[in-house]
Amino acid sequence: MKNVLILGGGFAGVEAAIDLMKSKLFTVTLLSERDYLFLYPTSIWIPTRGNRFEDATISLHDIRKAHGFTLVVDAVKEIRSADRTLVGIAGTYRYDYLVVATGSGKMTPPGHEHTLTICGSPDSALAIRDRLDVLIERGSGSIAVGFGGNPKDVSAVRGGPAFELMFNIDTYLRKLKLRAHFTLTFFAPMAEPGARMGKKALSMIDSMFRSMDIRKHFGKKIKTFTPGGVTFEDDTRLEADLVVFIAGGAGHAMLRTSDLPLNEAGFIRIDDTCLVEGTTNVYAVGDSAAIEGPEWRAKQGHTAEVMARAAAFNIEMTERGKPAREGYRERLSILCIMDTGSGAAFVYRDATKNFVIPMPIVGHWLKRGWGLYTKLTKTGRMPRIPGV
Repeated sequence: MKNVLILGGGFAGVEAAIDLMKSKLFTVTLLSERDYLFLYPTSIWIPTRGNRFEDATISLHDIRKAHGFTLVVDAVKEIRSADRTLVGIAGTYRYDYLVVATGSGKMTPPGHEHTLTICGSPDSALAIRDRLDVLIERGSGSIAVGFGGNPKDVSAVRGGPAFELMFNIDTYLRKLKLRAHFTLTFFAPMAEPGARMGKKALSMIDSMFRSMDIRKHFGKKIKTFTPGGVTFEDDTRLEADLVVFIAGGAGHAMLRTSDLPLNEAGFIRIDDTCLVEGTTNVYAVGDSAAIEGPEWRAKQGHTAEVMARAAAFNIEMTERGKPAREGYRERLSILCIMDTGSGAAFVYRDATKNFVIPMPIVGHWLKRGWGLYTKLTKTGRMPRIPGV
């Protein structure tokens, strides 16, 4: 049997491994630098102590037991597609087919070391929690949360978690009866952060900012971050005791030493079937890939899974010698359960429709239910609902 090597243990990599095992045509090896799948969508509750760190993780060993693929924990230093080889810290790995699902890196604006992020290393959520604890113990403070994009690739942006974290901090401080002693500010260099979700979502977010007394600082490029806040291009300052910033995405650092074709932002160039340009056996999915499509497109977990399933199908069809292929572009959408800590809103956008459904109270528990559902389905303890 031919070997499929999947690089990356996030949503895209795990989905590709599960789907490829169903074909019974390959030996499948998942290579990940950590031994757990981190549920970034539910990590927003770690800083406000609504979740423990382990609540946002699923053991890759448990997923492996349920689906039968091989798991290797190692960090890859280089992809040599010309030799069908990966070079890792612990060894060298050969493949017949390769699926790159490493996720992305982050841009590094000046002074970024003075910020924390909710979309970086999993441990970052704990660091935000600990800094927030210090301010709560003090009884007052100023908190700034924001996000940026990558002008070289408009899909490399993640604003949703920034909105959710800010709303959850507001809810948490109100529960502690401390909200009146804190200044909360949301900042972004673009004039309308969240616009890619659609006008209705943008209007909803603005209304929430007003009702929660969250200040806004939009439309000015960031010059630098400092230990005490943010300096903008016009030298105005946003003072803050805690700054949380989700930088725009950039290609994974490992890709710069590999021989795969990259776009200007460092993401792997692929066609609609997720096949890497200039190759016949290498696929890239999720945040590692250069996603093409409408201007509002964004890298999200559900898009990563759509791409992973397409890549798995196309690898199987290639091996069977059949012409059928699946593409990802027609399935592009934005899907978000935007949690506030006490409720949520369901936001959806695709090529033909765009809507927002407010879900007071029940929305928060629906998102929590999604976390449990994901754990149960990934580990084979519950069948997956088609399309979910």
